[in-house]
Amino acid sequence: QVQLVESGGGLVQTGGPVRLSCAASGRTFSSNAMGWFRQAPGKEKEFVASISGRGGSTIYADPVKGRFTISRDNAKNTVYLHMNSLKPEDTAVYSCAARGVRYYSTVENQYDYWGQGTQVTVSS
Repeated sequence: QVQLVESGGGLVQTGGPVRLSCAASGRTFSSNAMGWFRQAPGKEKEFVASISGRGGSTIYADPVKGRFTISRDNAKNTVYLHMNSLKPEDTAVYSCAARGVRYYSTVENQYDYWGQGTQVTVSS
């Protein structure tokens, strides 16, 4: 069982940076690929970024490529989402998720554990 707790959301200005954190429980964090998803009001949840268990491989959704960076610190059981050049359309609830394997994935139903989400609101 893995428990995930996100933090770092809030109200930010267009163009500004924000860093989200996701702290995970469990002794084998490096065995879990991690991902970030987001859901805007009235829209379906969408993939944002994912990172492999040891951090060597990452993948991003096209809308965030070049602006967002996913990273992880396995010593701290934490995954991060560094968000730059934020746009109003990035406004959403951001959730982190963990897979039971170390290979990254863009597919929501391939994740086994989910955090409660953190709101990011980008003001124009």
